Amino acid sequence: MVVGGGAMGSAAAWQLARRGREVTLLERFGPGHTQGASHGASRNFNLSYADDTYLSLLREALPLWRELEAESGVAVLDQVGLANHGANPAFDTVAALLPGYGFEAAFLAPEEAGERWPGIRFDTRVLFTPQAGRLNADAAVSALQRAAAARGAAVRHHSRVVAIRLASPDSVLVTVQPVDEVTGEQSGTVETLDARRVVVTLGAWTSKLLGSTVALPRLVVTQEQPAHFAVHDATLSWPGFNHAPNPLDPTYDYWYSGVYGMFTPGQGVKAGWHGTGAVIDPEARTFASEPAQLAALQRYAREWLPGVDAETLVEISCTYTTTPDSNFVVDSSGPLSVGAGFSGHGFKFTPAIGRILADLVDGVGAPPALFSLAAAR
Repeated sequence: MVVGGGAMGSAAAWQLARRGREVTLLERFGPGHTQGASHGASRNFNLSYADDTYLSLLREALPLWRELEAESGVAVLDQVGLANHGANPAFDTVAALLPGYGFEAAFLAPEEAGERWPGIRFDTRVLFTPQAGRLNADAAVSALQRAAAARGAAVRHHSRVVAIRLASPDSVLVTVQPVDEVTGEQSGTVETLDARRVVVTLGAWTSKLLGSTVALPRLVVTQEQPAHFAVHDATLSWPGFNHAPNPLDPTYDYWYSGVYGMFTPGQGVKAGWHGTGAVIDPEARTFASEPAQLAALQRYAREWLPGVDAETLVEISCTYTTTPDSNFVVDSSGPLSVGAGFSGHGFKFTPAIGRILADLVDGVGAPPALFSLAAAR
């Protein structure tokens, strides 16, 4: 049984169903909902890591995304490349490591980058990774669920898990409350399901459900607020981008963090601060932007994105669930396996995380030490 039908839970269900396991995926909300962290049309498929664990997962994830596309008939990944710029001291290390994992990396002068992508202003060298790109998050979650169902998984929306109890090493009792498809309120008869193994991938609700059952690290839930900015010229080419500030330069004082972004077809250029939102209870979200952060993001767009209209934007609201070290939690405690704390950078790894969760269910191998429940954080 998989509890939580966002990206990671849907990927786990797909991977388990591919192995012939009997799988039920339980999701509280309806298809395409906007309550969590997996909705929206775009995520960066960013390759710019300097750690073996993440680079190995990226090497695994890329062909798995293509397998999902072939199996579901849905396009989810567009390899438009990604331009990293600004004062990031890790660029040289990243550029040196990527070829060892099968990825290309090249430095461009700011003038050359500006000619290729005039919608972005560059004033430092640019580390360009052409095999990076843009993932359609909504399409990916739908494709994962569709592919899992085609392999025999039962996908149940509007099914809220309200309790999990360990009855024995091979029996986990899962209490499910049906919810009304329109109001989201409790509806129907509560049932208790018995599973040999349970995967919990509940994002912002992980601690609420598992806090007294599994010794989790501290998981902080924040409401993040990127925005889509209208483009001036629809014919411009846009890579994804990451932009690092210079902490020694006072002209960056208004920045809340580094900036990430990408072009979302039909919606404009998405840009946002990373992990700077207000701490929230996922049951009591406002979905409203914090005005000062939004104003600062508009200022960023005016100064660094000449290809957009900084005054014409659509706000976005999503959640991050962040661990103290921003590394993920993917591990087991008895018959329970947990995928949590993806800290705003997990989506690109989704099918590989699904594989790890399926391995945990099957008792195959060990998860990366970086993601262990026992990891020092």
